[in-house]
Amino acid sequence: MADQLELPHQPNRRGSVVQEIARRRRESYHQQQLLQGYREKPTSARVKVAVRCRPFNQREKDRGAKLIIDMNGAMTTIQNPETPNEEPKKFTFDFSYWSHDGYTEKDDGYLEANPGSKYSSQRRVFDDLGQGVLDNAFKGFNCSLFAYGQTGSGKSYSMVGYGNNKGIVPITCDELFKAIEAGDKATKYEVTFSMLEIYNEQVRDLLSKDNPKGGLQVRQNPKLGLFYVVGLKKVAVGSYAEIDKRTQEGTANRTVASTNMNATSSRAHTVVTITFDQISKNEAGEETKKSSVINLVDLAGSERADSTGATGDRLKEGANINKSLSALGNVISALADLSSGGKKKVMVPYRDSVLTKLLQNALGGNSKTVMIAALSPADINYDETLSTLRYADRAKKIKNKAVVNENPLDKLIRELREENEKLKKQMGGAMPVAGGAGMDAADGAYSKEEIERMRKEMEEEIRAQLLANQEQMKDMDESFEDKLKRNREEQEAMGAAQANTQDRKSKDPHLVNLNEDPMLSGVIFHFIEPGEMTIGRKDANPPPMIQLTGLSISKQHAVITFENSEATIKPGEQGAKTKINGVPLTGPTTLQHLDRVLFGSNHMYVFHNPLNPKAPENTPSKIDWDFAQKEIAKHKGFDTASAGMSKEQIIAQEQILELLPMVSEVNAISEELNKHRTFEVILISGAAMEGYGSKKGAKVVVKMKNLLNGNTWLWERGKFMNRRYMIQELYQRHLDGDEDVMKIPKEEDPFWEPPEDVLIGTANVFLQSLSYALDFDDKLSVTDYKGVEEGNLYVNITPCSDKGKPLDEDFFVEDPQELLGKPFHYKVTIKSAEVNKAKYSKGLHVKYKVYQDDDFTSTPVIKATLSPEFKHHRIITYPAVNEDQLGYFEHGCITFQLYGVQEDSVNDNRLMKMTTKELRQMEQLQTPGMQRRQTISEASEESKLRNELDVLRKKFERLEKKEKRIQDLCSEWKSKPAEEQQFEPFWRHVSAVANSSGNKLKTRVEILNTDDLVSVYSFELDPNAKEQIHIANNSPRAKRNGGLGTGSSDSPNVIQAQNKSQEAGGAQNGSNGSINSGAGSKACVIQ
Repeated sequence: MADQLELPHQPNRRGSVVQEIARRRRESYHQQQLLQGYREKPTSARVKVAVRCRPFNQREKDRGAKLIIDMNGAMTTIQNPETPNEEPKKFTFDFSYWSHDGYTEKDDGYLEANPGSKYSSQRRVFDDLGQGVLDNAFKGFNCSLFAYGQTGSGKSYSMVGYGNNKGIVPITCDELFKAIEAGDKATKYEVTFSMLEIYNEQVRDLLSKDNPKGGLQVRQNPKLGLFYVVGLKKVAVGSYAEIDKRTQEGTANRTVASTNMNATSSRAHTVVTITFDQISKNEAGEETKKSSVINLVDLAGSERADSTGATGDRLKEGANINKSLSALGNVISALADLSSGGKKKVMVPYRDSVLTKLLQNALGGNSKTVMIAALSPADINYDETLSTLRYADRAKKIKNKAVVNENPLDKLIRELREENEKLKKQMGGAMPVAGGAGMDAADGAYSKEEIERMRKEMEEEIRAQLLANQEQMKDMDESFEDKLKRNREEQEAMGAAQANTQDRKSKDPHLVNLNEDPMLSGVIFHFIEPGEMTIGRKDANPPPMIQLTGLSISKQHAVITFENSEATIKPGEQGAKTKINGVPLTGPTTLQHLDRVLFGSNHMYVFHNPLNPKAPENTPSKIDWDFAQKEIAKHKGFDTASAGMSKEQIIAQEQILELLPMVSEVNAISEELNKHRTFEVILISGAAMEGYGSKKGAKVVVKMKNLLNGNTWLWERGKFMNRRYMIQELYQRHLDGDEDVMKIPKEEDPFWEPPEDVLIGTANVFLQSLSYALDFDDKLSVTDYKGVEEGNLYVNITPCSDKGKPLDEDFFVEDPQELLGKPFHYKVTIKSAEVNKAKYSKGLHVKYKVYQDDDFTSTPVIKATLSPEFKHHRIITYPAVNEDQLGYFEHGCITFQLYGVQEDSVNDNRLMKMTTKELRQMEQLQTPGMQRRQTISEASEESKLRNELDVLRKKFERLEKKEKRIQDLCSEWKSKPAEEQQFEPFWRHVSAVANSSGNKLKTRVEILNTDDLVSVYSFELDPNAKEQIHIANNSPRAKRNGGLGTGSSDSPNVIQAQNKSQEAGGAQNGSNGSINSGAGSKACVIQ
């Protein structure tokens, strides 16, 4: 038919096309507002909003999650886990369903409320929401119900359910046909069913195995202004069982498509549409049709871009994946403003996405609408749950104007034919020519090319509407009984295949699929026949017995041989990527019951062998997606055990498990498109990124590496996920063959990034020496995120004057508390560096932060050397040292980050001749075996110990000097004649040296037995001096100071001199040293 509708090119008058488009849009708008053909006055009704809180899932239980949601009647409260003493935030909705606890699981799996509990079962939710949808459908109103919430919050459970806990969709369908059975026998009932998915702004018909490139088109009905999907399959159904089978068919097609296209099911919207017509005769004997369209929508996960880190991506606006939900939020906000009456002129942006186009009627149009928001109860999901509650709170302000859709059947047919004739005339004749005022404005507003483009758009729009009308007339000419018969014949053929599958599952060995979405697991079956079975792409010659499509699937991918109740698998060709239980397949391997098999990047299966159902030891009876991904991560070198982990570590582990299959997929696309990029999941400590003492735990990031020049980039999780969707979209365009994706501008290429400085590694300097007013000077190892040494950094941290002059030894303090309240200055000096890898010779610089710095301090970039001399100095001043600053000295450190400059150039032209696959294989050979994965904690600990050792060494040197001075005093005193040996002056000299420090602080001195403390400091006193010390002990001065004492070797007499300084606050926080007294039998320890 389309061939008969060619429009001859008509001479254009600039302005005529523009004004014709404007006229048609005005007409469409007014017709939409008036909704021509409706005879009943619209009734205004607010969107009903319910929220539902699910139980903790296993992940949340493993994390020890805390409950932050509470519900009381229609009120829902949420507590911020970071501020538990604050008042919780309160929200009120039409319904607040508590499904977190208070239930019992019956023998058949149904979850039933305990007596007196506030648990809301699936049936309770249907009675409140689904029954209302059903009642309104029978009255002739359009109805919509959609579920909103983050991935894993329980949307699909409320909408679809599982097992005997059926959700709103199946219960509504079941009750619909029960009501039809009990309805008026004089009324004729017709029900049609359709099911579609929106992924990445493309519409896929889930009742069809074949979808056109780019998905089905979405167009607008110019009469009513509403949007529809061109060519969407609608099947007549006569019972709930038929709808259930069609739903299973749609789920299976969705699973196959998502696996083949590497699509993330949690990012897709699913729309089930049931058209319910009631045909009866009115009082005049005319046949009238009361029609209701029921939309049941399971929205994609509502994760916010800013929560994942995608906000920093230069291409964040380029990804279609978040477009629909973002547009839906804008539509809801605009409609809420419109309904509140605050803004009279509000443009509702329905056209911004495919989803909002199709939900136009449900939101702010002719529909009775219900929204159910699914909530996670866990503290770890606080931000997402609060966002969902605010979204739902906004939606409840929307008011719709629903009317009964009832018209005489003859009138509908007549209007359709009249509209068709009108369209044919427009197609065959010239465009209307507008004249009069406004022509000049129109002429100046658009270029000739724009006018031509708009003319073609209008022609295409008319042609599409004509075809749609003809399809609708053809549909109305066919009786519902004929449609039903045709559908049942189609279902019988599918039913026989499904029955055969169910029968063989318990008898024959088979592979059954695993999917990250539990609803899509256990849907695809491949039965293993005796003998050899080949697995590979459908374009192989001969075609394989099991055909797989998607990334990293080879033509001859694998061969399974089944003999004597045992299956053996081997690679079909060199380079074919298959993993068995997370381990790459390199040769013939026996498959055991419940083994996990990954073909390529995305085809994950579990092998079942009913003929030999003994699984390896420690294999769980139920295998899910998470288990399979954990063992892949384990074999890649990541620790997957969660016992003893902190909450931050468990979150990091989950992010690793989430990202690994995505990284594998992106690497496969890079190989297929020959993008010369490789990706890797890495774990970097907060200290490496933010400096030591950062409150941020380990961060999971993705490293992208240019295989041609070695340039690397670190992408945060959200940025990588954003790019991954764009890479998927690029790959799909490549498969569609509509354009050469290799020639797209690099600025639009998700694989391309402009060169940026790369973090080579970090080195930590602990500041304990500053708390004793000592300097630190050392060569530090610079280590990367894996703990691999990349070079050395020479730094100096020195106490100094306000002008930067280093302090001499007299400023040494033995008690750090003495620094409190006093001005203190220290100088950071970065002398030089030595780097191992030649590729960093393009430029090197160092960045660091000190306590209370908001921004990094950076050295100049030194180029053309691997041994840069930075000669960087910076003086940091504290006018009066406080407790926090002193704590920073005693326990903190400065993290120096060494950066290398990268340039977008290729150093070895031979690499250009190699494929990405070859380059990645070479990369893996250069780093064989399981790579050691750790943070910089070990390097930090080593640096800390080195610093402590340096402080002790300098204390030791200072005490040695004291010892030497006291030894000299003793020698001088001993060498004097007896009559000149006056003890009081001698004692004052010895006491002054022993008790001296940089700020002349007093210390306490203990005489200890060498059996209790081995001393490295020793000198001898004349035995006659012991009695003099004993006498001096009783002098007034000695009593004030605590005295020096002596005693026998068996029972040492300890006499302490207390520190009288106000800052020290008594004898605490001293520093230890020692002096031997007597003939090696006593030790004098300065504390």
